[in-house]
Amino acid sequence: MRRIIISSMLMLLIAGFVRAEATAVEEANKLYADKKYTEAALKYEDILVNQGVAPELYYNLGNAYFRMNELGKAILNYERALRLAPRYADARFNLEFANQKVIDNIELSDTFFLKKWVEAIMKLMTSNGWFYLAAVFFIPALVALLLFVFGNTKVLRKTSFYIGSVLMIISIVSLVFSGVRKNQMVNHEAGIVMTGAVVIKGSPDRSGTDLFQLHEGTRVDVVSTLGDWFEVKLASGSVGWVESKYVEKI
Repeated sequence: MRRIIISSMLMLLIAGFVRAEATAVEEANKLYADKKYTEAALKYEDILVNQGVAPELYYNLGNAYFRMNELGKAILNYERALRLAPRYADARFNLEFANQKVIDNIELSDTFFLKKWVEAIMKLMTSNGWFYLAAVFFIPALVALLLFVFGNTKVLRKTSFYIGSVLMIISIVSLVFSGVRKNQMVNHEAGIVMTGAVVIKGSPDRSGTDLFQLHEGTRVDVVSTLGDWFEVKLASGSVGWVESKYVEKI
């Protein structure tokens, strides 16, 4: 009887938490619908901090910031939504639209196209999605291996060898993609420039040589950290240093 009472109390607490979260989201959505974007953004931020993250919350927060002309924060939250849900079509569309307003037009290096193609494939699914896909292909690959070893005919063994090899390669690649995606989720190597304009230095020092300038909303890769400075790399291959307060990691 005691277990039943404890379980019932736990269920009531969970139900209350869910109702409170739903109410908070509804309030934030209403503020947004009433064009009170600042209040809506604060509400979404509070929900994310106190009640947990969700791609829809980051998407709505990005929309609120975009309406407030906070381009850097809008792009940051669209990116965070896509980090959790790579197939989130609305977030992808809004991110592409927001990126059109970024001043910096960074040209990609020739070697970057292949990397971009691979990264685009990896972003189709989360780490768990790639892991499950690896498991799905591994099982028939194992069956094919058994057929290759114990097959009665040459044709069966040859066919099972080729099919098993292809399935095993897909499984291994999926597992690698899963590891990379997990690393991206944990380490947050990418960042967004959050200020109107910032000068990229040749060294982690304010007296360092000015290399080039970046503007709000530009995406960078954080290569390393030294004190209050980030070493950042652009898609074009350009590298420099910027104070960490001007870049927020995705």
